[in-house]
Amino acid sequence: MPNVKAAIRWAINHPEGMDPLHALLRPGMKLTCVIDDISVPLPPMVTPDVRQSILEVVLELAADSGVDDVHLLIANALHRRMTEGEMRRMVGTKIFDAYYPDRYYNHDAEDPDGIVELERTAHNEVVAVNRRVAESDLIVYVNVNFVPMNGGHKSMGTGVTNYASLRAHHNPKTIRDSDSYMEPKASALYKSNSRIGTVIDKHLKVFHIETTLNNRMFGGPTDFLAKKEEDYTEADRLKFQALRFTLGKIPRAAARKVLNAIPAPYDVTGVFAGATEPVHVKTLEMSWKQYSVPVQGQSDIVIFPIPFISPYSVNSILNPLLVQVMGLGYFFNLNRGIPLVKKGGVLILLHPAYDEFDPEHHPSYIEFFNRILPETRDSMKLEHKYEREFAENPSYVHLYRKGNAYHGVHPFYMWYWGENGRQHVGKVIVAGAENNHVPALLGWDRTDTLTEAIEEARGFMGRSATISLLRIAPTLLADVKL
Repeated sequence: MPNVKAAIRWAINHPEGMDPLHALLRPGMKLTCVIDDISVPLPPMVTPDVRQSILEVVLELAADSGVDDVHLLIANALHRRMTEGEMRRMVGTKIFDAYYPDRYYNHDAEDPDGIVELERTAHNEVVAVNRRVAESDLIVYVNVNFVPMNGGHKSMGTGVTNYASLRAHHNPKTIRDSDSYMEPKASALYKSNSRIGTVIDKHLKVFHIETTLNNRMFGGPTDFLAKKEEDYTEADRLKFQALRFTLGKIPRAAARKVLNAIPAPYDVTGVFAGATEPVHVKTLEMSWKQYSVPVQGQSDIVIFPIPFISPYSVNSILNPLLVQVMGLGYFFNLNRGIPLVKKGGVLILLHPAYDEFDPEHHPSYIEFFNRILPETRDSMKLEHKYEREFAENPSYVHLYRKGNAYHGVHPFYMWYWGENGRQHVGKVIVAGAENNHVPALLGWDRTDTLTEAIEEARGFMGRSATISLLRIAPTLLADVKL
């Protein structure tokens, strides 16, 4: 879109299933703008972030309408609190200085006075939301739809709730019952979020502003990273060799900083506003138009090169549990209900599988990986025996509320997120793993090279096994036809 702010203004003046935003605003009302957190998009986009552009339009309109009681709330659910610097970057200095810290802050799912239970769904799912949200006359949800599982009822049904609400769908059974996170018709996760979100919409007035992006993850001097290697020019090849040499010579922490410092030059492709469901229909149409790649048939062996970043490792470390969730969770689910790999097939992940964790962002992951996972990898046992212990651990609750740590229960969710992938495949091999114990704890085989991994996979699936490689970047979803 050549003029993003014009698109935002058009969308809020021509909404789906609701009155225009200006007609919903009145002097003296309580307005809360709820904002997607740093987990989308990946990598973080160049500034101005589209969330800043939306807020600039909405806050100006609110001021013109005499609305003074305005708060900005980050929908981080049980994710870590965003840092001051991250919050400033997301909305720009002008908005940050005007609202932070009293009126621009992170959601706190563990605040005993800050959560209100609305009612339960017909499936007895708890619907509890942030108190400021519950007491607002109008909520404007500011969304970045990075992949089809984002947005819709998930925005409010996950982002501003608490552990009791999230237990309804962040569990092994729901994940096993989801053929894909990216296709609503095939996702029990989506259906549960929809039931919760429908209750929220019954009690609260929520005006959604959803945006879609293209998949331009890299630009300028790093644009070659989004190309197939066979399409490299000579200049691309030289840049690739230089980058590879440099990253190979510096410490891993420094290499991580280099990669995290490169923002993505995403362009906005769509802006849709109004009621939850009709808006999300439009968003999904645009998202599939952007990402869908037709694929004829499944493969016996599928190769996933794992990138340096995940929704839960921005400005941090892609630890072993996050490597697992990228491979068996997100990449496995990049489809419309039919996985790229056949039932009982082999996944090959390309990653060094290093044993590194960020103690500031992921403290409970360290205990989960070293104490719990050696006992069992069975998600059902993990849920029933240990989940509440971690969720209610006062140290982890404190680090979530006052530090920048993911909630104590979060490593369980990461393990559950790979559940439908684990149940589907016959074997996982991690090629290039630099140690034996990380793959062993995760239940995977390891090889030094991709060639060795393919040989082992063919030994498991047969010499005539078919092979596909799903390469990210750019982001895509395999629309598999049988």
